[in-house]
Amino acid sequence: MNRTLTTLLRTTVAAFALVLVAACQNSSGVPPAPHEVTDSTISVLDGMSLKDYPGPKAQIIYADGHTDFFCDTLGLFSVYLRPETDRKVGAMYVQDMAVADWQHPAGHWIDAKQAFYVVGSKKLGAMGQTFASFAKEGDAAQFVKEQGGKLYHFEQITIDMASFDGGVSKDESM
Repeated sequence: MNRTLTTLLRTTVAAFALVLVAACQNSSGVPPAPHEVTDSTISVLDGMSLKDYPGPKAQIIYADGHTDFFCDTLGLFSVYLRPETDRKVGAMYVQDMAVADWQHPAGHWIDAKQAFYVVGSKKLGAMGQTFASFAKEGDAAQFVKEQGGKLYHFEQITIDMASFDGGVSKDESM
């Protein structure tokens, strides 16, 4: 009787562990919710604090639950569009700059793949030129009228557009 109880207990614990693992992998089809930026949130690319700089922020939440934050939407594209990027993405978020404060953006996260982007505007982000992100095409079009640039959908942005100009790699004074 004792052996049967032990076997039953082990089987129950193993089944429970499998349920927990499955739950952590978010197989429900519902994307994970965006994370809010805190004072200690830093960009995966350069260690910059997201709260210290203007312009839209971005995040990639991978299927394993790990989140990479970017102090600029340009950073999200430069990572996501790299051919060597092979991690399974659970969700990507950018901020809706029609409602977020440009100088101190907080919250207002939208699905990056559904957003509209303005590239080449006069407004600068954390790294200089940025891709201003919007939930509504009309808001993006109004931004183009006021700040210049060109409107793009997510799938229209290429790796060539998402390259960083300037910075250490191109700084000839070093």
